Amino acid sequence: RYLQEYAALGTGGGIYHFRDQILSGGAEAFFVLNADVCSEFPLQEMLEFQQRHGDAHSFVMLGTTANRTQALNYGCIVANADTQEVVQHYVEKPSTFVSEIINCGIYLFTPAIFQHIGEVFQRNQQELVLEESSNGWQRAEVIRLEQDVFTALAGSGKLYVYKTDGFWSQIKSAGSAIYASRLYLNQYSRSHPERLAQNKPGGPIIRGNVYIHPTASIDSTAVLGPNVSIGEGVMVGAGVRVRESIVLHGASLHDHTCVLNTIVGWDSTIGRWARVEGTPSDPNPNDPYAKIDSETLFRDGRLTPSITILGCSVTIPAEVVILNSIVLPHKELSRSYKNQIIL
Repeated sequence: RYLQEYAALGTGGGIYHFRDQILSGGAEAFFVLNADVCSEFPLQEMLEFQQRHGDAHSFVMLGTTANRTQALNYGCIVANADTQEVVQHYVEKPSTFVSEIINCGIYLFTPAIFQHIGEVFQRNQQELVLEESSNGWQRAEVIRLEQDVFTALAGSGKLYVYKTDGFWSQIKSAGSAIYASRLYLNQYSRSHPERLAQNKPGGPIIRGNVYIHPTASIDSTAVLGPNVSIGEGVMVGAGVRVRESIVLHGASLHDHTCVLNTIVGWDSTIGRWARVEGTPSDPNPNDPYAKIDSETLFRDGRLTPSITILGCSVTIPAEVVILNSIVLPHKELSRSYKNQIIL
């Protein structure tokens, strides 16, 4: 079921606005997950942790470790080492170092959370009455879960952090989609290896973790992987090389194409001997706590080098080279491009 805000109400204001619908089934607890993250989502473990450490009025946030520099870009958590209660601080994107434990944007709440959000709402209303003349554009319903609610709950004995050692990443840039795909394929290799393609007689050459939809047609001379996902009805011709890429349903990769660090949109076509390549933006592989950086689309007026993205129904002719570019849907190119947004 989808509940759409009538206006942007913030992370806390949105769930507060729909509190009656959320609680209509008599839920004793519920999860809130930000949509722009990928993770193992250890929800069962968080629930068990809440039952061990808290009570009906306590809340749990998922945390993970970041390096000291990147921690400044996230909500930072200082917790009691023994009880994991969030104490002293919850700081959203601090200006100086606070903690290496960061907020993953995955929460376990009980209905008691609405009392705390409601207190923020009442305070906002009072402040707006006092400052109406200068801040009339604000809304009392706009409530930030992280800054307005968690900061007040820190040190109250009601907020805990469950720290995960599993994978977690934000998905805020183009390049992070390829990185997220790698994380999930790695997870499948451990938990569901049957989902991944294997080298078989008469089949394509598989290197590393590769997913191939059963309806895809892959030539036996193609080389796929590592970190490749092939969607429904995809056609991959002879001699094709695909690496670190996602090929969505209905796409066609004709003979001897090379696709690297790219998302190929559905129903797109790449002609013979064409090369489509992007630049990876992975975190530092030598730092186990490094997170992927959220690159802006432009830097100094130029397109930031990142993965290449082909929109749906894009046609790349034979022998054309596309590097670090974004091609909007329904385009038929006639020449090579580099570092361009093709409108």
